[in-house]
This record gives sequence, C-alpha cells and structure tokens, in this order.
Amino acid sequence: MNLNKHAKAGAGVDFQVEGPELTRAFVVHVERKTRLENNGFERDAQSKLEEAIGLAKAIDLDIIDTMVVPLASPKPATYIGTGKVAEIARHVETADAELVIVNAQLSPVQQRNLETAWKAKVLDRTGLILEIFGRRATSKEGILQVELAHLHYQKSRLVRSWTHLERQRGGFGFLGGPGESQLETDRRLIQERISKIEGELETVVKTRDLHRKGRERIPYPIVALVGYTNAGKSTLFNKLTSANVLAKDLLFATLDPTMRNLSLPSGRKIILSDTVGFISELPTTLIASFRATLEEVLAADIILHVRDVSHGETEAQSNDVRIVLEELGVDEQRRGQIIEVWNKADLLDPLDFATRETQVLRRDDCVLVSSLDGQGIEELLEKIEKRLTAKSLTFEITIEPSDGKGMAWLHQRGEVLSRKVYDNGKTKLSVRLDADSAGQAQAKFGKAMKEKA
Repeated sequence: MNLNKHAKAGAGVDFQVEGPELTRAFVVHVERKTRLENNGFERDAQSKLEEAIGLAKAIDLDIIDTMVVPLASPKPATYIGTGKVAEIARHVETADAELVIVNAQLSPVQQRNLETAWKAKVLDRTGLILEIFGRRATSKEGILQVELAHLHYQKSRLVRSWTHLERQRGGFGFLGGPGESQLETDRRLIQERISKIEGELETVVKTRDLHRKGRERIPYPIVALVGYTNAGKSTLFNKLTSANVLAKDLLFATLDPTMRNLSLPSGRKIILSDTVGFISELPTTLIASFRATLEEVLAADIILHVRDVSHGETEAQSNDVRIVLEELGVDEQRRGQIIEVWNKADLLDPLDFATRETQVLRRDDCVLVSSLDGQGIEELLEKIEKRLTAKSLTFEITIEPSDGKGMAWLHQRGEVLSRKVYDNGKTKLSVRLDADSAGQAQAKFGKAMKEKA
C-alpha cells in the first residue's frame, strides 16, 4: 500500500491511504529502566503508552497493535536492542502495518535503520507531535510556526521529500513521499525557507505586539488559560465565554490561540485567552517556534492553570506544565498570578470528590470545577475578581458637571463602587483602579482625586 497525503492549500493535513481505509499503525513505547528524575514525578509505562496511542489517534491513525519495550540503555544504531527490533519486525509484517510510532526521541540514523528493518515508515515522538500540530494549525501564524519547527527537526534528516518547499506552502507531513529520486535535499533550499519563514514570523510578532499594545490601551485585564493537553481548557473557555471553540476528548484538539471578552460578576470586563496545550517532553523545536504565541501568557494578569484532576497522573501533568511555564519566564515571583483550576470534577467518584473539596478549602489559589456541567464556575469567576481586586486601589474622585468625558473614562477604566451627586452638580465617585489606570487618572484629575483609606 502507498501512503498518500491529501491536503488542501491552507487547510489541515489529512493522512490516510487511498480509499476509506486509514493508515495502519503499530505503537511502541520505549520504557527506560534507568530514568532521569523529573522532580519526583514519574509516569507509569502503561500510561505513557496510552498517551502515545492518544497522540496517534489525534491524526486518525488505525492502531492495530501496541507494545512496551523495556530498555536499559539506548543503542546507537537502532535505539532499542536487536532482539526487540526483530520481534517488532515480525509483528509489523504479520499485522501489515504501514507506520510504526516509537514513543521516544530517535536520531536520524536510528529512524532510518528502523525503517529499513521494519519495512515501514517510522515516526518518533517529536515527529508525531509535529504531525498533529501540522494538522491542527489553521491561522497563518500557526502554519508558519509548525513548518519552522518541522524544518529545524528535519534539517539533518535526508530521508524525506522537500518538494513542499518548492510549492511555497506549509508542508509538515512525514507519512508521504514521492520516491527515492527526491530524497537528496538541497540544504541551501531548506535554509532559505527557514530564513523566509523567520522573516514572516517577525512580521507576525510585530503585529501581535501592536495588538497587545492596543489591548493595553483598553484597560481590560488579561486572563490566560494554560494546561496539559486534554485537560479541558477549550471546554472551560466555551463555558465561560459562550464561544464555540473546538472541544473534543482529543489531544491537541485546538492549537491556535483564541481570545474573547468576559464579564465578571461585578460587571468588570476581562480578556480570556485560550492557548495551546502542553505535554510531557514537548519538543524544544515547538517551544521555540511557538514562543511568540506562548508569550501571551507572560502578558497575562492572571494565569489559570487548568488540571484534569480525574486523571491518575494529574500531579505529573501539572509538573510538566510548570516546567514549560518556567522555560517561558514564569518564575517564582510570578507564581502569585496562577490560579489552579481543578477541572473534570464530574468524573471523580464521591470519595475523591470529597478529598478534593477539602484540599480546595485549605488553599486560596485553586478551585474545583466541572467545565462540562458548570459546577464551580461562579466560584472561579469570584476568585478571578478577588485576585484582580487585590492588585487594585480605591480612590475618591470629584467630577465637574461638564466633564462627561472624564466620567466615561472612569467607567471604562475602573470599577465604580459608588457615586454621590451634590447640589452644585458635581459628582463624587468611589472608583477601584489598577496601578496603570491609577497613574493615568492622577495625571488626568489631579487634586480632585485622592486615595481612599
């Protein structure tokens, strides 16, 4: 069977063989016997395999068989031992698998040798995640970011075709390939394409910075959602904003960031931002390529860390998110910005639910919710408001009768707590303002403004 890539210009990529049959894939998880410590959080081998299966299903592969391969130390030529290579080869032949997913990071040589041994295409973990991102990206920025990550990843891998570069469009698939005659790549062409994409992304970054500065002029606090992929961020985003962002029980169901206005219980408006989900061992090429997008998190006044507390490895997933946040620059000094949203409470059994409720009562930085049925949403909004209010100051400002613009400015920039109109037409407002707006108000109203004790 020949693997073909069916793609529409500017659209996601759909990988499958000719006809209705999906690509038959064999998933192999390589479990290192001696593993590096990850701040004390280690995952079960079966859980890692299930995550790899979930990644494969995210691009609609037909999983025909799976295997966990224990490994004492990587082999330079094939990563795993020759005995397991031969055993997997027999499984691949018997099952007529066209693709083997290896849940590990393979070198170009290891990937090429395994393809020869198994007579099938091979994707490692990085390649698989790049495939998913390539399929999910829909915006121009997302497509460019994925292609850039793909080009850096494949720069030293001369086992794939680069014809998509000559078509000048985002090509980030590994499953296809027109044939042996096009495997020798012009490295200069690759580097030129990388340079071109980086130039285009610089323009996108400048545009994003302008948008960010524009939002700063509109004094709405920014609240960013982050979390492990499939933690329910998009479902929570939809519940809070009544949006229709794609929300499926699928790893990396959404990729491009989305922003919506949201009104808090007091009527105060905020901007809610949904970002790409994180995952363990997220490829460094992707973190680098998506830095401009992820830096939206750094501009946020509050970060909502959405966790799937029904998952058996929620603590390990949470740790993975913290690691990525630290790479982005969210250090200990900014930890006070983070509210943990313990999601999927509806999936907890009564005992676990009671335990989580007790834990939440002892902390002021988390809330137990179900983004599916709305449980805990009001408490979340109140916690966001309380956190924002803690960063604000209250002032009394006297407005002249003719200063309609000043009155409108205060209603737009702050939260008006009370107002009193005097016989002379002047109005005294009690207004809560954040630090930036307070400084602007002081310059605008001068002696008519004083901080409330």
